[in-house]
This record gives sequence, C-alpha cells and structure tokens, in this order.
Amino acid sequence: MKAVVLAAGEGVRLQPITLTRPKHLIKVGGKPILEHCLRALKTCGIDEIVLVVHYMADAIRDYFGDGQSLGLKVEYVKQKEILGTGNAVGVVEPCVEDDFLLVYGDLLFTVEAVKKVVDLHEKEKPVLTMAVVPVDNPEGYGIVEVDDERNVKRIVEKPSREEAASNLANAGIYVLSKEIFGKVRETSASVRGEWEVIDAISLLLREGKRVLAVEILREDWFDVGRPWDLLEANRWVLLRMDHKVCGCVENGAHLVGAVTVAGSARVRSGAYVEGPAFIGEKSDVGPNCYVRACTSIGEGVRIGNGCEVKNSLVMDGVHVGHLSYIGDSVIGEGCNLGAGTVTANLRLDDGRVKMMVKDVVVDSGRRKLGVVLGDGVKTGINALLMPGVKVGCNSWIGPNVVVNRDVAADTVVVLKQNLEERKRS
Repeated sequence: MKAVVLAAGEGVRLQPITLTRPKHLIKVGGKPILEHCLRALKTCGIDEIVLVVHYMADAIRDYFGDGQSLGLKVEYVKQKEILGTGNAVGVVEPCVEDDFLLVYGDLLFTVEAVKKVVDLHEKEKPVLTMAVVPVDNPEGYGIVEVDDERNVKRIVEKPSREEAASNLANAGIYVLSKEIFGKVRETSASVRGEWEVIDAISLLLREGKRVLAVEILREDWFDVGRPWDLLEANRWVLLRMDHKVCGCVENGAHLVGAVTVAGSARVRSGAYVEGPAFIGEKSDVGPNCYVRACTSIGEGVRIGNGCEVKNSLVMDGVHVGHLSYIGDSVIGEGCNLGAGTVTANLRLDDGRVKMMVKDVVVDSGRRKLGVVLGDGVKTGINALLMPGVKVGCNSWIGPNVVVNRDVAADTVVVLKQNLEERKRS
C-alpha cells in the first residue's frame, strides 16, 4: 500500500515561524514534523510515499530527496495552488493503482494509530476507512457521527458545541479506494474557494457507500495548528523518543531522566538538565545552566552561563546570553538574545495567555505561555518580552525594552530615555 502525505500548506497560523520554512519542516525533538510522520509510516511497513507539495516545495525536496536515507521511495506531486485537501487528493490520481493511505503531513501519530486504520480497512473492505479521535472542543474540528457498527453517518465541519453529534474528530488519517477521485471531481468549491476531501466523502455517504470509522487513542495523535501547539508537539515527541547521551558531559554536570546529547554537543560543568530533553549537534550548554523538562535545543546553539530554559523549542544557531530566562517559548533559527533577556510566561493576574493568530486574538487555553520569535531576532541586554508576544523575523529589540505587543518583521524597537544631568551641590 502506498501512502499519500499532504505537505502543501503554508501554515499561516504558525507565523512568524512559517515565514522562513514550511510547517512540515519545523523541528521538534531534533527532527522535522514530517520526518516523524514518514518514520512512523516506515515502521508500519509502508515504504512508498507520494508527497503533495506546494509552499516552499524545494525545501522539502532538498531535505528528503528520494527518501533513500529513510529507507523509503519518495515521489513528489506539485499542487499548483492551495485549493484544499480535495484538490490535493485529486492531483495524485496518476500515482496510485489501488487503495492507499492518506495522512496530513502536519500530524504526529503513533504506529499503532495507523495500524488500526489499515487493519480495519483490510478486514472489512469498505470504500473508505477513517480515523477519529475524541476531543474536548468539538467546535474546532470536523466532527464525525458514527453508529454502533462503526459506520460513518455524517461529518460536520466545526459545529457549535450544542450541535455536535459526538466528540469524535476527523483525525486526518484515511485508507481510501480509488472511488474517491471520481467524487472529488463531482464536488464544488467551498465558501473559502477550496475543494475539501470531506465533501467527497459526504457524496459517498449519500450514495449509501460504506465508510467506516476507527477510534484511535487521544495520546496516539497530535495536530499542530497554532504556535503554542509546537510546545506540546515537542513534548509529545520527547516523551516517545529513544534518548542517548553521546556528546561531552563534563564532570559536575547533571543529567536527570531521559536526555539526548548529540555526539558533537557539550554540556559544561554545573549544568543541570532535566529530561525529557534534547540537545543537538555542535550545541554548547553552560556552565551553571538549568535546562528544564520538555526542552529541545537545536544544532549549533549556545546557552550561556547562568541561564534557565524551560519547556521551550530553541531552533538551530541560537545564542542565549548569560543570565537569561526562556520559558514556554519558541525561538526561531539564528536568534541572538542579549544577556539578561527574559521571556515572561505567566500573567500577573494568573489568567490564560492570549496570542494574536491571523489578526485575531485567540485564547491559548494555557496558563503559561512565553513568546514566539521568528528567525534572526536580536535582543539587547535586559530586554523583557511579555507573555503571548510574537516578534517577526530579523527584528531588533533594544536594551531594557519591555515588549508587550507583537512586533512586525524587520523592525527596530528602542527605548528613548529622558535624562537629567546637573552639577552636584
């Protein structure tokens, strides 16, 4: 069975991180989200992959090539425009000869989740089998109504909580027969101007075709959609990966729990690292640092003396100056944080942190959430960034500045002082 993986989307809600990379190449636990996806498929015994690409397609091609390094055979199909999941499925018709697995490339999932879908489909031979997962907020998902025989009755996109027929969300993992291609051609564009695969599935249901749902465990699946989801995705991966210490850990450094230290990385004396945590190649941590649980430190990162990094995603090439604090934050590639930089992660009133997403203020649901910095951000000494703030790529935040709202890309923010100078009496 071939797998079709949808990796064409831009990931607008994840900006500024996705301004310089496709969301599928955002690294969590040291590897891109899409690589975790492909490795899971390989473990399931699926080694032929069709990647549907569009946004920054060359970056994805350059990273994965022909898939040989992962033991896969990867071919690429270009979606000419971002016209929805139905359109994306339609473009792969020449590439598949039989029933095929379809997954969204911005998901994290376990091998067990995929096997449940494939095994049920091969046993029951329906026209389509889809994974569903229980969620707490059905209004944010496509909700699937299922009968006692696991037959799908209908799918409703983002219903109100009162109108939701169940709490089972479409998990974005399917096994499809080739009948889906004809139904895609019969659908029309949605109000967003996109062709959706769910509309094609609804046509199958109206014709009385058998569509089955298999419930997967919530902990076996994670959907990355908004900036703070990257922190949970990173945690999800770190808790499941095999950790190994290969690099230099100096005498007086302490690693507690499951910690990975890459072969060319260095953890200096006095550093205290709590797992699960990941420290990438050529990174240098310490001395006298505190790296707390669920932190991933990318390649070529320098964490200076006396810093604390907690539950954060620190991307490649970042420099964190001494006496700085990074908490519950996503720090883009090549950022340079001056000494004493603090990312605040807790509101004074202890309320839930909000963040601007696609020009709308969104409640993250999190009590603790720091900042999201795009690539190449620089801060001066003692800069302070308040909870929920985003800073665009290549912006500079001057010394002693308190940033309490989002900063656009390529912007310089400095503090003007009114100084009084007089003779001593």
